[in-house]
Amino acid sequence: MIAVTGASGNVGRPLVEALAIAGEKVTAVSRSPLPHELPEGARHVRADLADPATLGPALDGADALFLLLAGELLGGGAPAVEVLAAAREADVRRVVLLSSQINGTRPDALSHGRLREFEEAVRSSGLGWTILRPGGFASNAYAWSESVRTRRAVSAPFADVALPVVDPADIAAVAAVALRDEGHFGQTYELTGPAPVTPREQAAALSEALGEQVGFVELTREQAREHMARFMPEPVIEGTLGILGEPLPAEQRVSPDIERILGRPAGSFAGWARRNAHAFA
Repeated sequence: MIAVTGASGNVGRPLVEALAIAGEKVTAVSRSPLPHELPEGARHVRADLADPATLGPALDGADALFLLLAGELLGGGAPAVEVLAAAREADVRRVVLLSSQINGTRPDALSHGRLREFEEAVRSSGLGWTILRPGGFASNAYAWSESVRTRRAVSAPFADVALPVVDPADIAAVAAVALRDEGHFGQTYELTGPAPVTPREQAAALSEALGEQVGFVELTREQAREHMARFMPEPVIEGTLGILGEPLPAEQRVSPDIERILGRPAGSFAGWARRNAHAFA
């Protein structure tokens, strides 16, 4: 049995599906009811990583655990060591943590302190562990879905700064391998797309996927900050703007890890856009 936290999200949902297709029994774990049907071989259990006492039913019978922190869990909650202790008590033997590339490229970033705490706890847990550090997600483009639907326009800063954004389905595929294969114990993988792509090029890819012109409006740094302030704390805003506007060479580098693990190239942003065009139509 494999327990997958964050099972309703952009990584968790395809991970549950990939594991079920591979014949694994899966427990899809989320804090809220799932908004979609589960594949055959999967069950749903509600639990909260912020409260390790709730994890018992979710980990019952599981020998592997996928850990994904999102939303407010990135800012607080139970100590990471308590979450890992709950996994050990449930006889989990291996854990795969979804972390972030930023913990490698900007190890002092205030916005990623919680993920660093979990990385340290996973490494010292005594369990077989694998850490995944993806770069920016292709699915961050969902933030443009309303403006594309209503105005056929994308608004973003740093129009011509390119980053190799990664398809969440590829993250899920790598996680599925690591959860099932002990050969990945003790490894930290950096996951990126196959080539850097700019926000302007992402808008063009959406145009092609929709078969309609999608315009691009470049925001100033201050306009972007004002927009982000609606849903991000200040340290996270500054860190995000720094990555988007002045990425380090390591953040623009294409990692070979997805192709090496999956035996195929990483998926492109254009491919992600074609698969998800319905969200922008």
